[in-house]
Amino acid sequence: MISEEMRAKREAVVNEHFESEAAQEFDRTLDTFDHPHYEIMASNQVFDGPDEVMQYYKTTRTAFPDQRHENVCLHFSDDAVIAEFDLLGTNKGELYGRPPTGRSFRVPIVAIFFFEGEKIVNERIYFDSISLLSQIGQEDVLKSL
Repeated sequence: MISEEMRAKREAVVNEHFESEAAQEFDRTLDTFDHPHYEIMASNQVFDGPDEVMQYYKTTRTAFPDQRHENVCLHFSDDAVIAEFDLLGTNKGELYGRPPTGRSFRVPIVAIFFFEGEKIVNERIYFDSISLLSQIGQEDVLKSL
């Protein structure tokens, strides 16, 4: 079982991660990782290393410049912080070569932040991609991934 001190440190890291993502201060976000690594389970995408993860941030924030988190609830285990939250945004930019629709989405997300010590080593994200894409009128995007 992790100590209260380690729990508090990991909670602060996850909060910094969320805050810096919402502020689009991605260098700060990358600093929350030991080695940046994302797994997007809905689309079977993996982004490994600072360059790939930064490109992921740029791609998603081009499509959804107002992307943000609401109703964040954190759960703790020995090697991970599990975050449940609502992800919101508006499709105001190109998404995988498709023009923006101007439509908004709200989807529930579960993100598991795996830790080694005080740094994130992997963020694994689970969500219903069909729900998100249908809300913004871009259902055919999955065919291109």
